Amino acid sequence: MLIHRDPPAAYTAAPEWVTGTVHVTPIAAAGDTSRLRIDDVRFEPGSRTHWHRHPEGQVLHITGGTGLMQRRGGPVEVVRAGDRVVIAPGEWHWHGAGPTTSMTHLAVLTAAEDGAEAERGEPVVL
Repeated sequence: MLIHRDPPAAYTAAPEWVTGTVHVTPIAAAGDTSRLRIDDVRFEPGSRTHWHRHPEGQVLHITGGTGLMQRRGGPVEVVRAGDRVVIAPGEWHWHGAGPTTSMTHLAVLTAAEDGAEAERGEPVVL
């Protein structure tokens, strides 16, 4: 067992994956012994991911603020602290903050056997 008391190194998401400013703090990274990945993700107001999908699906647990998400072909939905969103494997979707509110979530996914975690699509146009 390892206990880490120093905060993990956060980074700003790459602009080819998001619109606006998104801060990511890795909690657990897929590696040699596990395909599990967990990130603490904070979206500044108006920021969001591009359309994307995960080969093994994803679970989002909203921990703060109010945000928006959408599955391809579905309506834009509001998500709030305490909500849990289960996204099916291969399902195109996006998620992010509201226009005037920030939103924070834990993003949990399992990498595919080949190591793939996500496939990026086009930017979201609201």
